[in-house]
Amino acid sequence: MNLSLYWTALSSILTKEVIRFGRIWVQTLVPPAITMSLYFVIFGNLIGSRIGEMGGYSYMQFIVPGLIMMSVITNSYSNVASSFFSCKFQRNIEELLVAPVPNYIIILGFVGGGVVRGLCVGFLVTMVSLFFVPLHLHSVAAIIFTVLLTSILFSLGGLINAIYANSFDDISIIPTFILTPLTYLGGVFYSISLLPSFWQGLSQVNPIVYMVNAFRFGFLGISDVSLVLSYAMILASIAILYTWAFILIKRGYGLRS
Repeated sequence: MNLSLYWTALSSILTKEVIRFGRIWVQTLVPPAITMSLYFVIFGNLIGSRIGEMGGYSYMQFIVPGLIMMSVITNSYSNVASSFFSCKFQRNIEELLVAPVPNYIIILGFVGGGVVRGLCVGFLVTMVSLFFVPLHLHSVAAIIFTVLLTSILFSLGGLINAIYANSFDDISIIPTFILTPLTYLGGVFYSISLLPSFWQGLSQVNPIVYMVNAFRFGFLGISDVSLVLSYAMILASIAILYTWAFILIKRGYGLRS
């Protein structure tokens, strides 16, 4: 096992991924910050002033963690989905597959790029939120742990989406018809405790509920679901998606002509 070779391969893939989205930062980092600013203005200032408090905090304070998490999810996912599919479309992914590099290094490299972009966008959105509401930090460890695990999870999801995709249109189907609805129904704008019992139970099937609530706990110290269950769900999902991605790459599914 040549560890220096593996580290060179990992750092090369990761550096390429970071440079890729960093070079076009006006397209990759600025738009999410602007979009979230509109959410803060519309939902926080205009609508939030009429809603009042939620969970003992102002509505603006309540939705800020969810909006940060929403930006992390969408950007981690889209970064890996678009980047990996571009490599597949241009046929340079085949160079990685024939190189003496383990499949897990390829996965870690692309996922690492998605995590970096997700964290960068999350940081920018957090800074933007300071113009609208004071920042509360209940547990820094919970914030860091949750955002890292969530960005890893959705980076893996984007990787799997890219492997199955046959065209650039295919990488937008999952975010449009599955990811976006689950995010909006994941407790970003409301507490699921306000829902009738049937809809509360149904909401707990949505994995994003656990991520949003764990992240909100890190900021405000409140959560609609058990933190232990939240982290168990996230870690189990990561294990499943990683195994899925590893098997697909190992078999060369959709990657070898």
